[in-house]
Amino acid sequence: MSPIQQEAVGNRFDPRRMQHARERTWAAVQGTRERMRPGISEDEARVEAAEVFRALGIERLWHPVIIRIGPNTTKTYRERSDTSVRLGENDIYFIDLGLVFDGHEGDAGDTFVVGHAPQQQACADAARALFKLVAEAWRSQGLSGEALYAYAQQQAEAMGWQLNHEIKGHRVSDFPHSVHKAGDLGDLGERPSSGLWILEIQIAHPSEPYGAFYEDLLSVD
Repeated sequence: MSPIQQEAVGNRFDPRRMQHARERTWAAVQGTRERMRPGISEDEARVEAAEVFRALGIERLWHPVIIRIGPNTTKTYRERSDTSVRLGENDIYFIDLGLVFDGHEGDAGDTFVVGHAPQQQACADAARALFKLVAEAWRSQGLSGEALYAYAQQQAEAMGWQLNHEIKGHRVSDFPHSVHKAGDLGDLGERPSSGLWILEIQIAHPSEPYGAFYEDLLSVD
């Protein structure tokens, strides 16, 4: 499939609306974070998150709400969580939201720590730092999607973390992007254009049962 087909959008696509969806989705991540507290389960957190979404004027979800706590943070979106897990006093969790605002898809994710958990905090910080390194390589070097994830692997190893190879990023656009979707960012042999691709980073501790996740829109802005 040609690069043009891989980055096709609908007739109503508007880059400004994409940025609006991005901003509102990040507001939803922060609003959900404010609802997280020791003792809460992932199912309970999703109920709390739905209230945040309604207050922000969400139109719909475009992917299920993913909230992972503790050992579940090592799982990919395709894997089922251990539903018995609840947020501890000193613990880690991540939030991954795919929300539609004004007909455009937002996708944002970040990892947070409650209490005193310095090793888990280091993991969360590393996921953000790795995202920034890879995004900057895209901006400055014009790397392809494939090269971006090869670079992410090298940098994750240098930082002492394991990169989850199943998480490779994806398209977004006016809803639904699935009618235009043409594979994952990590399989893209061309330089991805600004404002159309989500860069996803998921790492894990090499021996302990926790990990971290961060994602955002690849954008020159």
